[in-house]
Amino acid sequence: MKRRAVLVALGLLLAGCAGGGGAQTVHVVRHFDTPKGVQDAELTAQGEARAQALVRWFAGKPLDAIFVTPFRRSRQTIAPLAEARGIVPVVYDWEQQAAAVARIRAGGGAVLVVGHSNTVPELVEALGGVRPPAMVHEDFGGIWTVGAGETVKGVVE
Repeated sequence: MKRRAVLVALGLLLAGCAGGGGAQTVHVVRHFDTPKGVQDAELTAQGEARAQALVRWFAGKPLDAIFVTPFRRSRQTIAPLAEARGIVPVVYDWEQQAAAVARIRAGGGAVLVVGHSNTVPELVEALGGVRPPAMVHEDFGGIWTVGAGETVKGVVE
């Protein structure tokens, strides 16, 4: 509970000073589809299809940085987008979310963050958005956009 309070406070504080006064847009997505119960799983065919769809989802949208956890499923989720945009993803420690939020906010601009079912709700909230409900294994494809004082949920299909 204390960790959550610290993350929320840090997120709100950093939201107010991000990007030199300009509004920052942060997109948060859970890695895409994986088989249940497999440690450091690779994406399924559906997950790979969503990874390609993410490239289309970002068409016409700015993207300055991508933050990803070190797990295979996370890196595979953003691989097509990172390649299409020529962005080298920044690996962050999913167990150190306050530090990750600080790094995300420090860079400003439009950012994509890849998380996990147990980190996405907390990340969205720490970044100043409305906390999504708890996620279960089958919750794939959601993308939360936090910026300009609002949180918008979309779907990557």
